[in-house]
Amino acid sequence: MAEHTISTYLDAPPDRVWDAVGTPRLLQYVTHPMIRFTPVAPPQFPDRWKEGDYVVRMALYGVLPLGRQVVSISWPAPEGEGLKIRDNGHSALIRRWDHLITIAPDGNGTCYTDRIEIEAGLITPIVAAFARRFYAHRQNRWRNLVAAGFDYECA
Repeated sequence: MAEHTISTYLDAPPDRVWDAVGTPRLLQYVTHPMIRFTPVAPPQFPDRWKEGDYVVRMALYGVLPLGRQVVSISWPAPEGEGLKIRDNGHSALIRRWDHLITIAPDGNGTCYTDRIEIEAGLITPIVAAFARRFYAHRQNRWRNLVAAGFDYECA
């Protein structure tokens, strides 16, 4: 198993960040262009995440198929500070892709944290190296979105 945690400061109030986290639109934005998620079951994403499983097709840079993944959304019971949303996903190659997002107040803004635990057998080190780059990319996209006032078209 591999574990990685990365945090960033977002110059936005926690409730505004939390509102965005609850949407598949944000997922599509922060992962672009590295990963494209296409919903399979259900055939389209809801406007807001609901607890449950979503089967998606993934493509690296929108071109290289990465197969299907289950995105399994839940809201963990509160413990400690901050709001949390979890994707305890998996796929044929990755037995465990457990991603926990924590949103916590930080001065006038928000501390946004991604924690990921990965189990992928022999390829765990490769998947973990990709995850480190992927989550740094996501947080950079987050900062761009906040700087653009949450205007997805201008960010």
